[in-house]
Amino acid sequence: MGRFVDATINSLPEAELDDLEALLDAQDDEVFRWLSRAEPVPACYDTPLFRRIAAFHTHEKPLDL
Repeated sequence: MGRFVDATINSLPEAELDDLEALLDAQDDEVFRWLSRAEPVPACYDTPLFRRIAAFHTHEKPLDL
């Protein structure tokens, strides 16, 4: 998530900073499995920010950073 954070940290609104903090507190191996789609993302982490991070790393759609 580091590249995403480096690219967006200065423009994230407070609510997304809270979502980011929650993701950073989650276990790294779990977040990796969610990002790699090996496991479904729990509802509490399936936020617009998480979907932007996933798109950033998979390049499924244009990146609106």
